[in-house]
Amino acid sequence: MIQKWNKIRHTPEQEAQGKRLAEALNIHPLFGIALITRGIDSEEKARAFFKPQLHDLHDPFLMNDMDLAVKRLNSAMGNKERILVYGDYDVDGTTAVSLVYTFIRKYYSNIVYYVPDRTDEGYGVTKHGIDHAASLGVSLIIVLDCGVKAVAEVEYAKTKGIDFIICDHHVQDEQLPDAVAILNPKRTDSTYPCAHLSGCGVGFKFMQGFASSNHIDFHHLIPLLDLVAVSIAADIVPVVGENRILAYHGLRQLNSNPRVGFKAIIDRCGLVGKEIQMTDIVFKIGPRINASGRMMCGQESVDLLTEKDMLKATQISDKINLYNEQRKSLDKAMTEEATKLVAEDPLFEEKQSIVIYNKEWHKGVIGIVASRLTEEYRRPTIVMTMNGGLATGSARSYAGFNIYEAIESCRDLLDSFGGHTYAAGLSMEEKYVPIFTKRFEQYVETHIDENFHDSFVDIVDVIDFKIISKKFCHDLKKFAPYGPGNKKPIFATKQVYDYGTSKVVGRGQAHIKLELVDNNSHNVLNGIAFGQSPHIKFIKSKRAFNICYTIEENTYKRGDIQLQIVDIHHADLDEND
Repeated sequence: MIQKWNKIRHTPEQEAQGKRLAEALNIHPLFGIALITRGIDSEEKARAFFKPQLHDLHDPFLMNDMDLAVKRLNSAMGNKERILVYGDYDVDGTTAVSLVYTFIRKYYSNIVYYVPDRTDEGYGVTKHGIDHAASLGVSLIIVLDCGVKAVAEVEYAKTKGIDFIICDHHVQDEQLPDAVAILNPKRTDSTYPCAHLSGCGVGFKFMQGFASSNHIDFHHLIPLLDLVAVSIAADIVPVVGENRILAYHGLRQLNSNPRVGFKAIIDRCGLVGKEIQMTDIVFKIGPRINASGRMMCGQESVDLLTEKDMLKATQISDKINLYNEQRKSLDKAMTEEATKLVAEDPLFEEKQSIVIYNKEWHKGVIGIVASRLTEEYRRPTIVMTMNGGLATGSARSYAGFNIYEAIESCRDLLDSFGGHTYAAGLSMEEKYVPIFTKRFEQYVETHIDENFHDSFVDIVDVIDFKIISKKFCHDLKKFAPYGPGNKKPIFATKQVYDYGTSKVVGRGQAHIKLELVDNNSHNVLNGIAFGQSPHIKFIKSKRAFNICYTIEENTYKRGDIQLQIVDIHHADLDEND
């Protein structure tokens, strides 16, 4: 797919303001403007952005029901009740369970945890899970990263003498469950300042409130922040405001003193000795934690993340690493099958969405396949399989189209659904799949923007290589951690040439290792272009081409600069430059 490059425009006032800010902070003028476009328009805000402080976290009692949740937890502990911590099987859910269980367990021993099986039980709070809790004598369930729609299940739990505290961040229905407390910054009546916490982030706020009410010093919460950072990166929540503070300090914890379970994963995925970034969580740490819930049972991930013995953690990590290899193999096969289904659809070019169904597909991988198809075809995508007698699907979308609302428009056909703006899950009787597919497509056709299918790369500026100094890179690094709401700056350079040593590398010769010189400064820089080997013939022809890229520190040569190529154009850059 050809991507269009869009140079971000600024008003003269923004440029002047950015220049003044850059001079005051002693940073490159480009970064002054970058701060302004992020809504950071003063030295005070900029210094808080560059060095987030934990004391700027919001008061947890600003969240609806926090006082009720803390009171019920304190009561349960005071009365020696058995508590069960219950959560979803993905990264966000398992880190949330690990966080809440770990912290409460320091002060109270009558506590257990439970993660439902994806295949046997499905998503969210289940009657099976409640029955399990009842069999253990549990009288309080703390549910994390799910539960906001569990109206019937919470009522069922009451018949067993079990109360619920719900910690969720998904969109609610009109009716909320009759729980003791519902901590969810996306509640329609919420006034909490950060609406986009991860599920683990909500769990952290609960523990912050619990600690405050019991006069436990905040520094006892800091070791939990590695879990929060992993959840923020893996669940792709905005890295702004309170999330930025949590991610910043969580990465510090992950790099300086990670829990034993993370150490075991780091040892297995080539991150030893490397400064771990958000992208390392997204592509290396997160998939391994997820693999347990996708291929076997997410409870193993909680076992790993709460383990204190390094030998035991290594053994669990090895098992999870094996699951991840199995997941990759299955993912590849299913993506090929799904792509073939799309290619064989004679009406595909006329459609605005993708909905495909194969009852033989593995439920644990359909979300990954949906993500790949969305990326490849830039269409809202739902991939479904059969599970528990229902057609069960995972939905993915790109920025600009709310797939949750599209699914909600068909709710009369659904057994259940839930999720976020760009990722959701759903289930229905198999007989409704054809009509759902038709109605979903009709909704997308009437609500999608005409430019949605175009792929754009936003360019901060067109620069020469001579600008990319160590000072420039030092200033750039202050913008991390990156994520939605704070994307890594992408730059473009025109008229670059192969310096003579560029070559294809990697499995299947899919990538290009580059050595480039630009036409203006004659500086030579190294680069890597993942999955762009088709360009190698043109590059080796010694003709000029244009690149857009992010600027990275070379993983293998600390301190060296490496360009990570986002896109290559053979013609002159003519998109909005």
